Amino acid sequence: MSEEKEQVEQVENSLNNLIEPLNQRDIDSAKFIVQFKSKRKLLKKKGINPLELIEKLAKTLDQIKEKNINSLQFIDQALKEMIENTKKETSQPEQVELPLNKLIEQRIEKLNQIRAIGVNPYPYKFVPTHSSSEALSEFDNLADNETEVKLAGRIVAIRKMGKALFFHFQDEPGKLQAYIKKNDIGDAQWDLFMLLDLGDIVGMTGSMFSTKTGESTLKVASFELLTKSLHPLPEKFHGLTDKETRYRQRYVDLIANPDVRQVFKNRSAIVRAIRNFLNGQDFMEVETPVLQPLYGGGIAEPFETHHIKLDMKLYLRIADELYLKRLIVGGYDKVWEYCKDFRNEGMDRKHNPEFSMIELYQAYADYGDMMELFENLLRTTVTEVNGTTKIEYGDHKIDFGPAFK
Repeated sequence: MSEEKEQVEQVENSLNNLIEPLNQRDIDSAKFIVQFKSKRKLLKKKGINPLELIEKLAKTLDQIKEKNINSLQFIDQALKEMIENTKKETSQPEQVELPLNKLIEQRIEKLNQIRAIGVNPYPYKFVPTHSSSEALSEFDNLADNETEVKLAGRIVAIRKMGKALFFHFQDEPGKLQAYIKKNDIGDAQWDLFMLLDLGDIVGMTGSMFSTKTGESTLKVASFELLTKSLHPLPEKFHGLTDKETRYRQRYVDLIANPDVRQVFKNRSAIVRAIRNFLNGQDFMEVETPVLQPLYGGGIAEPFETHHIKLDMKLYLRIADELYLKRLIVGGYDKVWEYCKDFRNEGMDRKHNPEFSMIELYQAYADYGDMMELFENLLRTTVTEVNGTTKIEYGDHKIDFGPAFK
């Protein structure tokens, strides 16, 4: 049975339970039920669960002694009180920007409360059955069979609705909406969730369903707190835009800006494609010394260090060239290295003293062979990473398919 049909049946049963108390007070129960059902659209608009209104009406009936009361006014008064209470629960206080240390203090206080109720805020393990992207791609099968799924992610948005709430969580592939209802998870878990903040990481067990607006959603049956975050996320509407903070705190940048995560993924794919191409061309990948007694292969200022045991000055390499050439001298025909190099010079956002570089050398080849190799390397890498030879860079459209000029 679907959740919506189940709720309709519960409403009908609860209304039927009111018939006897209504008749005892000479209230026309049939008229009362019709008048109650006429309020359905208003209840939906105000986000009020019909069962909660029926519960309030039942309690009120137990307290009144009058007979022949106006049933419509009786419903309207109870509904008015519930709407006012809902406004109080869901209204947000004026946003006051607190200093970072105050926000951290608030989160530490919540951390202490969580520990006080016997919950470990940093457990060791949680094993998801699906990622957000897998849950979405397999949605029809999971929802139709009401399959139990386990997902984990960081809370990035919360929307409270009385005794229920929706929230979005983010894992590596993307975001997914989740739904929690107090009656489903119980008082203890509900109280625990009220101590959570944006940025906290949770593991959830539940099933997939589609909301009335058609959004694929995880209905949470239970959850575990996996990590209590003590630092707040960047402001949700503007994200993390300060370049200084973005480059000094890359982990925050990755949380706040999904496009940055994609850049990291693309970089990893580029390195993998280059490695696959060169290995396929029979180049041997090697590792050469980072600490060198003499630096060379370029014109640059090196970083200096001191080897205590040997009592000698060493330099961080500025290039790989000399050691790779020695391997060619030693008898290898094709060698390459993906490495870190260091140059103790000026820096800006696009130039770092520590940087990655690829160098390769091939015996018996000239610059024409290197040009052809490089062209094929670029074309193959672009195609493997993007699925096409065409890319856009700024305002430029570049096609790596045709022969280079």
